[in-house]
Amino acid sequence: MGLFGFGKKEKDKMKDGLEKTRTGFWGNILNTLTGSKIDDDLYDELEEQLILADVGGDVAMKLVDALRDRVQEKGLKTGEQAADALRDIIADEMRPETEMALDGHPAVLLVIGVNGVGKTTSIAKLADYYTRQGKKVMLAAGDTFRAAASEQLEIWAGRAGVPIVKAGEGADPAAVIFDTVKSATARGYDMVIADTAGRLHNKSNLMSELSKISRSVRKAAPEASLETLLVLDAITGQNAISQAKEFCKAADATGIILTKLDGTARGGCVVAVKQRLGLPVRFIGVGEGIDDLIPFTPEGFVEELIPRTGWKH
Repeated sequence: MGLFGFGKKEKDKMKDGLEKTRTGFWGNILNTLTGSKIDDDLYDELEEQLILADVGGDVAMKLVDALRDRVQEKGLKTGEQAADALRDIIADEMRPETEMALDGHPAVLLVIGVNGVGKTTSIAKLADYYTRQGKKVMLAAGDTFRAAASEQLEIWAGRAGVPIVKAGEGADPAAVIFDTVKSATARGYDMVIADTAGRLHNKSNLMSELSKISRSVRKAAPEASLETLLVLDAITGQNAISQAKEFCKAADATGIILTKLDGTARGGCVVAVKQRLGLPVRFIGVGEGIDDLIPFTPEGFVEELIPRTGWKH
């Protein structure tokens, strides 16, 4: 593994996937800081640019306040120094407190999210990623409420080269996931990645369904670890985060997959996710290919978002 905890291939994919974001609103932020004197006007303009980049008002204000404090504390004088400081502040803001729990036998990832955000393709991309890490992965087609969801996942499982357990439409999702975890344990698989219902008609239904699934995982394999990843669409940005708030609470989510980052020039919602949802971003989608879901690292992200240009302080 190379710079920022991932290899050159992942770094190149992140760079390419963030092209629109880097040259769009975040390019304006870098331009605002470069060659500028640090004063109240600069702070005001920076806050405005951060909001335009889809960071959100509260988070933009928090970042600018943190920058003011850093400038005063370190005695910074130039806009370039402020850009370096902002880069560090943003990375700190997004840093997860813990790593993902993947040490169970098997490690189980439940993937949730409303329909249309890229949930099914994200599951296949996760399967491909972990297979390339040397893990034996099995998929569970637990979204049994949506017509053709299992068939769609089965096609992607074929592309990822991993087995899938599925049942008929309307089957009990917890039972499907129980069978998958049981089978994976018996056959020595390292990981189960489970699709779940994209949308249940009310919060109590969602809580009930996911609690039932969690219990079925524990029953099938007491040694299993469990992570629940919520898929969000970066193109809808702050709207996606707002809609996800209740969903997160109901689902007891532990992390975020942010898809379609290559399709937006704003991209600031990545910065806001942890602040607004209290959850770390674990993976980002930067393209259509099966290997275009990459692990998220705050340092790698900000280096692409606000590139260093080799200036001297």
